[in-house]
Amino acid sequence: MYAPRVIFSMLGALAVFAVATYWLSGSLTGTAIKTAICAVLLQAGYFGGVLYLVWKETRSRTIRPATRRDEAEKMPVSPFKGSEPFNR
Repeated sequence: MYAPRVIFSMLGALAVFAVATYWLSGSLTGTAIKTAICAVLLQAGYFGGVLYLVWKETRSRTIRPATRRDEAEKMPVSPFKGSEPFNR
C-alpha cells in the first residue's frame, strides 16, 4: 500500500465526516470528539487489515512447502502496480 495515499485518503474521509457531523449536529465540540473516535476506528481497521494480510501470507508460506530454493524465491510480478494507475 502506498502510505501517502492512505494518509490523504484517511484525512479526506475524516474531513467529510467532520463536515457532515457538524452540519447535522451544529456542535463543534461534539464534532471534534466524534471525528477523533472515527480516526481511532479507521486506524484500528487499517491495523487489523495489515495484520490479516501478514497472517494470510505467513499461512500460505507455511502450508506450501518449497521443493527447491530457486522456485521458492521466484514470485510472480505484474508489469505495474495495481494501485498506482499513473506508474508507467
